[in-house]
Amino acid sequence: MHTLVPKALRHGDTIGLISPSSPSPDHEKIGHAVTYLEKLGYRVKPAAHFNSQAVTRQELDRRKLYDLHEMFADRSVKAIFCLRGGSGATRLLPDIDYGLVAENPKIFAGYSDITALSIALYARTGLITFSGPMLATELHNPSSFTEENFWKILESTSSVHQIINHLNHPVCIFREGSATGTLLAGNLTVLSCLVGTPYLPSMESSLPLFEDINEEPYRIDRLLSHFHNAGLLKKCLGVLFGQFSRDAMVFDQQHPLLDILHYYTEKTAPHVPVVAGLSYGHVDDLLTVPVGTHSTLKARNDEISLTTPPAVSSD
Repeated sequence: MHTLVPKALRHGDTIGLISPSSPSPDHEKIGHAVTYLEKLGYRVKPAAHFNSQAVTRQELDRRKLYDLHEMFADRSVKAIFCLRGGSGATRLLPDIDYGLVAENPKIFAGYSDITALSIALYARTGLITFSGPMLATELHNPSSFTEENFWKILESTSSVHQIINHLNHPVCIFREGSATGTLLAGNLTVLSCLVGTPYLPSMESSLPLFEDINEEPYRIDRLLSHFHNAGLLKKCLGVLFGQFSRDAMVFDQQHPLLDILHYYTEKTAPHVPVVAGLSYGHVDDLLTVPVGTHSTLKARNDEISLTTPPAVSSD
């Protein structure tokens, strides 16, 4: 599949705002996020039905699809930022005009439930997307770590990006090793819903990075077992785990996910590196992960390195 690399953001560009998942009742946070973007020198263009509600799911989906298509078709819009996660994005996948997206590649950013769109756009068009902060959840008041990582990925066309964890987020190496493959990041619950559909990219030669929130350990076990039973974990060249609560993971013997992650490490192919604790998920200090980049993971001596080529172009 040919990879589509979107153009880098430049100050003065227009950012389109859409709400393809749940609406947000917090209009003050949305206002702060818009102000934040404008202070950085960007223009902001809310979609026609941004943060709207509808009586029926059918009408709501129609509005969401209209906004998504309108923003990709609008040549003045250089990037599309999502409002928040929640639910509903998976319902849109069969009706997206992927040809329109492929003809108008641009930055698309969001995570959590937005995983459905981010991953499907890459699977169907090859467009590199960005799993990272959103308007009503982070960009109204981003931490310096979140802010630095977000804009570095979206604006920089330098040769190599080093994705570096937050200092207060410990990492755990379940199996050492190194691998280079396609970085696929997203919410574990949403990704599991895409298994067996045309909206999940091939896991062959991939480096999946999983995160989740508000899920009991038995649910994480069940979701990972679905990937294993579908034969997908064996195809990965490396596996990465982010955060699974709002507090950073601490890898002591009391952590309820420790045995589960150990168990599924053994379900991957031999010599495949498996690591956990990345600053990715529903945490204040959030990495932005470019979905679809050919990235390299190295895990050795209690340290991990994740590098990726530029995810945006200067053309």
